[in-house]
Amino acid sequence: MLSGILAALSAGIVWGLVFVTPLILPDYTGIQLSFGRYLAFGLIALLPAWLDRPQMRKLTRADWLCAFRLALVGNLIYYAALASAIQLAGAPLPTLIIGTLPVVIAICAKLFATEEDHHIAWRHLVLPLGLIASGLALVNSAELAQLHPGQWRSYWQGALLACIALAAWTWYPLQNSRYLQQHTHISASTWASAQGLATLPLAAAGMLVYVLLQDSSLPIYARLTGPEPLSYLGLMLVLGFFASWLGTLLWNYASQQLPRGLSGQLIVFETLAALTYAYCWRQEWPAPAILLGIALLVLGIMAALKRFQS
Repeated sequence: MLSGILAALSAGIVWGLVFVTPLILPDYTGIQLSFGRYLAFGLIALLPAWLDRPQMRKLTRADWLCAFRLALVGNLIYYAALASAIQLAGAPLPTLIIGTLPVVIAICAKLFATEEDHHIAWRHLVLPLGLIASGLALVNSAELAQLHPGQWRSYWQGALLACIALAAWTWYPLQNSRYLQQHTHISASTWASAQGLATLPLAAAGMLVYVLLQDSSLPIYARLTGPEPLSYLGLMLVLGFFASWLGTLLWNYASQQLPRGLSGQLIVFETLAALTYAYCWRQEWPAPAILLGIALLVLGIMAALKRFQS
């Protein structure tokens, strides 16, 4: 269990990068950021997939269909919606909505549990989920209080997109975890490469359509890379390798080692990492309420671990 927890923590650390990228590149749409990130992911996955050819050949048609579904929902749709939400409503609202993932995933894991899942009584989840929910509310309350009245239209648009991202990112870890636990012959690295290869044609086709819909008077490279090509390409490569391939590999490993209800709650590490990066980008120190909220989040995680270990 310890190795699974460390893998989930590491995945959260690299996944936190995706929250600050839309703030660094405000002139790029969420769709452009999503296609760029996963185009890079797919290209990066070609090398490990080539080196892992014997295992890749063992994947069945059903495996590839599952990888495509996971890539479409958990990668492209999720990040396009999240990045757009952050640009429309700012970072606080999407962080609040996405930050409810540990609670939403734990509830969904219980509601759709199978006989193979680790069963734990609802009453044992009340304390850890309550601590996590309270921590998330405190973390975001100070941020939400700063919302400008003139931002309400973009606020609600961002809220809707963040809810879409929440639905996609709730479905992804549960389905991914279930599939890996039912197909234990698939290694975490093989499955990460498979999802990268499944993402590549989807992202390439999406980027092609996006480029064709842009101003035709601009050269192809300008439509493809936008106003800050070096920053865009560099960050897409960083996200493609660290937040996508490496993050997926780490999360796949955690999904194989941990009960689904517990691994879902450990996505809170992503929220903690995102907050850390956001405050570093702002060059601000968190308010006392936010620090208290972070402490509650950590206590909630510890309480969850204790429940699942007992």
